[in-house]
Amino acid sequence: MAEEEAATTGSTEQAQQQFTLQRIFLKDLSFESPGAPKVFAEEWKPSMNVDLNTRSGVISGDNYEVVLTVTITAKTNEETVYLIEVQQAGIFLIRGIAGEALRRVLATVCPSTLFPYARETIDSVVSRGTFPAVMLAPVNFEALFQQALRQAEAEAAAPAGEDPTTH
Repeated sequence: MAEEEAATTGSTEQAQQQFTLQRIFLKDLSFESPGAPKVFAEEWKPSMNVDLNTRSGVISGDNYEVVLTVTITAKTNEETVYLIEVQQAGIFLIRGIAGEALRRVLATVCPSTLFPYARETIDSVVSRGTFPAVMLAPVNFEALFQQALRQAEAEAAAPAGEDPTTH
């Protein structure tokens, strides 16, 4: 009897949880090629720096906006060849998930959903700038989330004024 009750309670909890993608949209896009057209005559061996950032917030009720920002800076001989920044956003309905579980969904599942759209936009825009295609590797947002948690714990455990990264 207790097992049946536990099974019913578990399925009721799961039935109350809802995760629905409402909309994916391009929030902001910037592309600069400050060295053009001179850079087209140079040998193409750039160093690439890729920065990822996410932010989220409540729109209303159970609707959340998540914004994934991807910034790529390509340089040759310390000169910027191009700089592209994409803010790929989505509206997600998240119901019945709270606390740490909600933080995890907003920081991992939502950006994982948005990343392929940002990657395609970056590739398309860079190609239109007549540069070679940029194929970003998949990103493990769960691993990034775990790393951020460990870093936050280390910073919280460090005595005031001490840099936890120096140990």
